[in-house]
Amino acid sequence: MTAHIAGPRRSPEEQARLDADLRHLFERRISFNEVIGLKVLSLGPPSPRMRFDMRPALVGHDAYGRLHGGVIASVLDAAGGFALMVAIGEKFADEPAATVMHRFGRMGTIDLRIDFLRPGIGRWFEAGTRITRLGGRIGSVQMELHGDDGQLVATGTAAYVVS
Repeated sequence: MTAHIAGPRRSPEEQARLDADLRHLFERRISFNEVIGLKVLSLGPPSPRMRFDMRPALVGHDAYGRLHGGVIASVLDAAGGFALMVAIGEKFADEPAATVMHRFGRMGTIDLRIDFLRPGIGRWFEAGTRITRLGGRIGSVQMELHGDDGQLVATGTAAYVVS
């Protein structure tokens, strides 16, 4: 892959189009995210944020009403991938929204590690991210999931194919 030589930054209108396209992709076109109820809180780099509400379909331990571990892992994986999408949009800030969106067609998780720190109990949960590396082929992210009380529920690290 050759180095990207940036031109002028996309217009505010084109940035708004990209933001809307990213939100729609994440919340609607990725059906699993819609099933969980993930909503984008912030698209702002360097740390986009998302949230979802607790509901009975997400319970993993019936007696205690705890969030299912698979939901936690899935949310953190989705958050990491989304953070890289936002970062790629910034890296190629001279490209129109349609061109940037096309770049995501080959993205995929290649490594995911989740540390479950405490039970996921609460009315809602929020995920945040920090990109540790965005290369030409691989991106790495650290993720956190917090409950509505601010307690850290789980952390994750992941690597993704980005090209």
